[in-house]
Amino acid sequence: MSDEGISGRTTIVDIAKRAGVSTSAVSYALNGKPGVSQRTRDRILQIASELEWVPDAAARTLSLSRTDTVGLVLARDARFLASEGFFMEFIAGVETELSKTNRAMLLQVVSDPERELATYRRWRSELRVDGVVLVDLRRDDPRVELVQRIGLPAVAVADPSLTNGLMTVWTDDATGARGSVRHLHEMGHRSIARISGSPHLAHVAIRDAAFIDECEARGVRPLVLGGDFSGPTAEQLTREVLSMQGAPYTAIVYDSGLTAVAGLTAARQLGVSVPDDLNIIGWDDSPICTVTNPPISVMSYDVVSYGETVGRVFTALLDGAEPAAHVGGVPTLHRRGSTWSEPRPPAG
Repeated sequence: MSDEGISGRTTIVDIAKRAGVSTSAVSYALNGKPGVSQRTRDRILQIASELEWVPDAAARTLSLSRTDTVGLVLARDARFLASEGFFMEFIAGVETELSKTNRAMLLQVVSDPERELATYRRWRSELRVDGVVLVDLRRDDPRVELVQRIGLPAVAVADPSLTNGLMTVWTDDATGARGSVRHLHEMGHRSIARISGSPHLAHVAIRDAAFIDECEARGVRPLVLGGDFSGPTAEQLTREVLSMQGAPYTAIVYDSGLTAVAGLTAARQLGVSVPDDLNIIGWDDSPICTVTNPPISVMSYDVVSYGETVGRVFTALLDGAEPAAHVGGVPTLHRRGSTWSEPRPPAG
């Protein structure tokens, strides 16, 4: 492995000065050779990560060129991930496709976005992965700039407007949000609430905007309450919606299957009948939505197939394909017992 950084950026001299050691010690640590204590090695690797040191292209070629590993970092509460079916299906799809080329996925769950950024820096400096899959993008997401700056190949799972030319796979969230409003309006609803996921996530904001725009276009009274994808928050917000004075909201659209189930629970506890008094639509189908009473209608697409698309696109990227945007799915309504099966006259 070369001792130089790339394009005149951080070098082992910079790392040595920061660590207070010789350049030889830095070289030993970065190349995994004996000659320094474990404590010194850990300190050098930490400083290299902080300074965003990466080996040069020649060194990468000499280090067997590829690791056959794709990285995925999830900056989410692990307790929510355990009960959220989307990522399990998504990861299964990605790995199914990667396995066809003898690649595997390295999954890291972290507590916050800063640790996620640090993970990408460390993986790049240690040559741990061939590239990464970026999910849960935000507006002006710093990860996009970071992976481009340090030369870490990436596939962004997000609307193309957010990815600054990265290889992209996306779902048409705006069309899905409009579709949920259109269906409920056709069934006779004129007051519709939406209990969304984390508002700082760009795909949630896209759904929010499309939901409000479609409601206004159809003369529907909208309400959007920002949540966090957790069951307890969804229950609390559902109680708020159903306890409001004045004309009631007769339908609620949720941002996941888990939160829709939580909303159904809250409605029952308040004595509100689903679907007679309240219609519920979730987002991203999961087995839990099919075993409730009544089963929950969802806006969804084939998540496993979506993951497979990401895996195929990543393989193409590593094989030299030019970055492009690929549509992985358009959410459509899967109607079940939580929504009316026939139109009814608007309330009031």
